[in-house]
Parts: sequence; C-alpha cells; structure tokens
Amino acid sequence: MIEYRIHGRGGQGSVAAAYLLASAAFEAGYTCQAFPSFGAERRGAPVTSFVRIDSQPIHLRSQVRTPDFLIVQDDTLLMDRGITNGLKPGGAMIVNSRRSDEDVAEAFGCKAKCIPATELALEYIGKPIPNTALLGAFLAMTGHLPVEALAAALKGRFSGPVLEKNLRLIEHVGGLVPAGAWKEAEHA
Repeated sequence: MIEYRIHGRGGQGSVAAAYLLASAAFEAGYTCQAFPSFGAERRGAPVTSFVRIDSQPIHLRSQVRTPDFLIVQDDTLLMDRGITNGLKPGGAMIVNSRRSDEDVAEAFGCKAKCIPATELALEYIGKPIPNTALLGAFLAMTGHLPVEALAAALKGRFSGPVLEKNLRLIEHVGGLVPAGAWKEAEHA
C-alpha cells in the first residue's frame, strides 16, 4: 500500500486533489481511499487530505499518519516544521514553490521537488488552483500511475475547455520534472 498526505489551504483544491488521485488509481485498476480532514470551512484555512492506493482491498479506516509521500499545495505551510511528521524514511514531497529543491530537502531531511504550480495553473487554466499541476508532476516523478489514468480521472470531473486546459497542463508539467526520479522511493 502507498499512502499520501496532501497539505493545502481552503480553496486550493486539496480535497479535489485527493479525489483525483484516488480516481486515477481506480482508473488504473487499484483499490483506493480518499478523504479530507479540516477544521473551519473557510478559504485559506489549512486543509489536509489523505489517499491510500493498493492492489489489495484496503481495510484501514484511519487518517494517514505515516505517508510515503507528501503533496504540499502552499509553501507557506512549510513554516510548520512538523509538516513532515510521520513521513516514512526514503519518502519525498512535492511542493508548490519557487524555492530550490535542495533548500527544501535539506530543511526537512527528505527528497523534495518544487514546482511553481500556482503560476502554471494561472497560465494554463486561468485559475490559481495548483492541484492538477502538482498531481501531474508527482505522477511523472513516481510512475505510480500512468498519466493517462489521471487524464481519465479529469475527464470524469471536467468537460469542454476546462478539461482541455487541465489535460494540457498535466502534459506540460510532466516534461518539467525528471520522469521516474522517485520510482525507487515507493518502498524505501
């Protein structure tokens, strides 16, 4: 089983990211879970979402406390030094940031990849919602699921110009990151 924790702020699509990742896993033939955890429901409040993916039935019904990977949708959340709490040894995080990968990796003691996901989202879809860009880059780096599975998940959620813009975005971000760079981190 691979477990993911997604950190973001209300309005950034953290819950949608979890559902899209789980839908992509389902499209690829895996068993999956996706669920959020948040306090006050307001734009800008911290939000955490969780995803589990496995080839076997998943019987756990708890929050993800020891994720294999983190997806951080807002780099201001890196001010919380505990954001990586529970991250498994060899785990990694992708961050919506212009900071250098090396600075974030050194600060948190894990592999890190930073991409300007909000800027890319504004350029491709016209909205500051970084989730699709982060998922596209993340899947390209891990190889956990084919990008076609994410495209199918997007087709289940969007249509028309919004879908086309998101599909172009995931294709673009896949070329910005080293494909398969975190493939070995899956079972580290």
